[in-house]
Amino acid sequence: MKTEMVPSRTLSRHLIGAILVLSLSACSLFGCGGSGESSAASGGSGTSVSSGSGTTPAAASYTNLAYASTSTAQKLDLYVPAGSGPFPLVINIHGGGFMAGDKGMLDTPVKDALLAAGYAVATINYRLSGEAIFPAAVLDAKAAVRFLRASAASYRLDPAHFAAFGQSAGGNLASMLGTTGDQAEFDDATLGNPGVSSRVQAVIDWFGPTDFLQMDREAASQGCSSSDQTHDLASSPESRYLGAAIQTVPGLAARANPISYISADDPPFLLQKGSLDCTVPYAQSGLLADALSAAGRPVRFETLVGAGHGGSAFTSAANINVLLDFLSTALK
Repeated sequence: MKTEMVPSRTLSRHLIGAILVLSLSACSLFGCGGSGESSAASGGSGTSVSSGSGTTPAAASYTNLAYASTSTAQKLDLYVPAGSGPFPLVINIHGGGFMAGDKGMLDTPVKDALLAAGYAVATINYRLSGEAIFPAAVLDAKAAVRFLRASAASYRLDPAHFAAFGQSAGGNLASMLGTTGDQAEFDDATLGNPGVSSRVQAVIDWFGPTDFLQMDREAASQGCSSSDQTHDLASSPESRYLGAAIQTVPGLAARANPISYISADDPPFLLQKGSLDCTVPYAQSGLLADALSAAGRPVRFETLVGAGHGGSAFTSAANINVLLDFLSTALK
């Protein structure tokens, strides 16, 4: 599969993150105390720490920040490293078939490694399909980006360096953020901060779906069981997300497909997929990788051999270092 990376930049963030990843691996073997949360109290801004040249802002965490007011689901948590910043930001979008899950699902080793490497981390909730169907989740994700960019100075964020990171359904939404930066239809001014850009400068998509209409056929070709060939049903997560059995609304399925919006100014992508994933067939990531490459966009597609739909292969120390390496070049 095609691989393209932009040239390497300074390795300081990557090396710091690598050191933390090694320590996290030791924790998994021998046990370590603490919850992995940042040092400031939840909802607080942290305190300044004295240094030889003055004061340095402490690490801080903010919980349940409202990025819009249409729904109680429109909230995010934000974690900021110690230091003056401004810090590049990784915006995490959880999975759950567009119908379940929440912002607490980001794996602690991943979050802690990002913070140690000098990245702020936001984790967002969005309206699930039981509350509002497509494109509500996309509108919410873009509203969260606008809120964070508009509030960048208040939270020590670098508004020019935002990355979207999503898993499963969240991978689809992260990729939608990556390819719809020039699509005004998904920027709902009623959700706040109109006129602020919702573009992201990098995308990490872990095992997200792309073309819903091909999923059952791909699962069959992959040799997946019949229980994995149910995406066409009206009761499937994808059908619930679109509000109708997916094969009856091909135009709507195309609108929910990030490939539909690929353009020459899209950011770098890192796609990672388990070779044995039958929940979202393996070929789904290949479709997106091939389309990005054909458009001349920088994309790195990696297969995690033997992995399924998530699991320890994705959160291993070695793979976290892959994420840090990608971000160190993509967010230059």
